Amino acid sequence: MTPSSVGIKDVAAEAGVSVATVSRVLNGHPSVSPASRTRVLAAVEALGYRPNAVARSLRTDQTRTLGLVISDVLNPYFTELARSVEEAARALGYSVIIGNADERPELQDHHVRTLLDRRIDGLLVSPTDGGSPLMLDAVRAGTPMVFVDRWIPGVDVPVVRSDGRQAVRDLVAHLHGLGHRRLAIIAGPAATTTGSERVEAFREALREHGIALPDAYIGQGDFQADSGRRATERFLALPEPPEVVFAADNLMALGALDALRAHGRRVPDDIGLAAFDDIPWFVHTDPPVTAIAQPTADLGRAAVHALIDRIEGRSPQSVTLPARLVVRRSCGEDIAGRGDAPGDRGENTPARRSNP
Repeated sequence: MTPSSVGIKDVAAEAGVSVATVSRVLNGHPSVSPASRTRVLAAVEALGYRPNAVARSLRTDQTRTLGLVISDVLNPYFTELARSVEEAARALGYSVIIGNADERPELQDHHVRTLLDRRIDGLLVSPTDGGSPLMLDAVRAGTPMVFVDRWIPGVDVPVVRSDGRQAVRDLVAHLHGLGHRRLAIIAGPAATTTGSERVEAFREALREHGIALPDAYIGQGDFQADSGRRATERFLALPEPPEVVFAADNLMALGALDALRAHGRRVPDDIGLAAFDDIPWFVHTDPPVTAIAQPTADLGRAAVHALIDRIEGRSPQSVTLPARLVVRRSCGEDIAGRGDAPGDRGENTPARRSNP
């Protein structure tokens, strides 16, 4: 039996359910039990059944298509997030159209408008700023929507994100244990929730150890590599440069690393470097970069399930998953007697040494 010859009755027989149940599953009807939905989707996959999506959308006013607007497709974190969203959606019978905002609010709104015009069933957005009138209008109009990674405060939309506060505390405790006291941060845009939250988490963690965060040790970035480079160059020009630079995302960490190397500074001998958003190539730098890892794949899957719940008339709760500290060797761990540490220890609780 070829996929083109498979019909809805074949799927029903394979799944052991009625034709009506198969139809309800394929049309996203909320009345189907999770067990029946699972059996039907498994049968669809096993038989290679491909319903006519255009005809189905005309009958049900659904396109089985989700929109995803991410902040920056060149950022490996968002690339992995988009992949996870696409895989989770495909497993549930949905396609995904992706728009890249490139950290620009006007481009974000362009993609949102285009996706809404294409009659998507629901929208996943990682907002580039704190208040898009277009998105607020879409929410008020009843468009199923879920914020992922970032959110707009005060807007009644489920949010799927990670909580990095404890991981930032772990990082600061780790750096303090290594003897570092002059700690600087390259912050993301204050208009984004992640940008402001990470700075405040860093400041609070420093305060717990009696360490101040002077304005000179706050570099304003935009989640792009160039801003990390510029901020690091300003740090290096200070009369007393920081001992460690913490970049609040991976691209700014890359820019910081470029600046340090351009100025002949060795990591971690001359200055340490840590980053928020762990990515695969951090393991391959010399030295490997200590970083805070988000559960990116889990976030993508949770966002898709929350959005489909919204589409099917349910009221999903927001989801918050913990980030974790991954200790490597870019902050002086070898100097502290950890020369036998592997490139990626994946530790949540860092080892510490006493400070004379």
